[in-house]
Amino acid sequence: MPNILSVAQPQPTSSLSQSSHWRWQRVASILPLLILGMTMGAGRVEAQSASPAPAELLQTLAQIDAAASQGKLPEVMAFYSPAFTNSDGMTYATLQDALKQLWQQYPNLTYTTRVNTWRSEGNAIIAETTTTIATAPAPTPRPAARSAQPTESAIRPFSLQATITARQRFENQTIVQQEILAEQSQLTSGEKPPTVTVYLPDQVKIGQSYDFDAVVAEPLGDRLLLGAALEEPIQASGYLNPTPVELELLSSGGLFKVGRAPRTAENRWVSAIIVRDDGITTVSQRLRVVPLTAPAAPQPPAAP
Repeated sequence: MPNILSVAQPQPTSSLSQSSHWRWQRVASILPLLILGMTMGAGRVEAQSASPAPAELLQTLAQIDAAASQGKLPEVMAFYSPAFTNSDGMTYATLQDALKQLWQQYPNLTYTTRVNTWRSEGNAIIAETTTTIATAPAPTPRPAARSAQPTESAIRPFSLQATITARQRFENQTIVQQEILAEQSQLTSGEKPPTVTVYLPDQVKIGQSYDFDAVVAEPLGDRLLLGAALEEPIQASGYLNPTPVELELLSSGGLFKVGRAPRTAENRWVSAIIVRDDGITTVSQRLRVVPLTAPAAPQPPAAP
């Protein structure tokens, strides 16, 4: 764990903007990689649409799952078209690099996918899915030799959880296009990471202000609580690059910020990191920025 007490004194502000002091691998730059892996890791594929999903679609998802769960990158990429495009600007090459890094950092991921809707479009299949992703329980480590030094993962294991909704276009059982519709993610570390609840709208209109609250459930008491909020444009380069942030001393039980949407319609990552002496919690959510004339945000599919 970095020396969290060495950060600069916090500057009073209600803005989401932060400057650099402590570099952390932003959860929002990691978990969207899981989004791109959502159709690669459908650990349990369930059809929830009005009519059963085509067998070839479910079979493709199952085959991708088998390869992804074992980290077989060439086999996984065979299910993607060389002309693959993604709504965040990812290509076949950048997707491959992103997945390689993701699986190195998080080798034990489990996926549960629900097929919400699907439709045929000529020879293509358009499928909307919701995937829940979580870090599998770590196996009990074997006793290490006395001379061995503990690894960072042994000292500070991380746990990932994410829920992602996306729309994919399949042609000849390969994915050619993908649009991320919604995502929420959480990364925790430590003996007892803070329990954090995030309040953020799913979408706002261009130029509109919005509230972003990350509330810690446990009473603050006399303990120190540090945190930072971050709002970033979603772009391909953000998937692989860590983001510098500055932690501030929190006088209340969480982060309470006001942001303002950009003047252009684009998606944003809005994230919060909460640091306590017994753990770290990072939460991230996608914020859709829509034109002034855009309709209301669609409601997520009901739980089965």
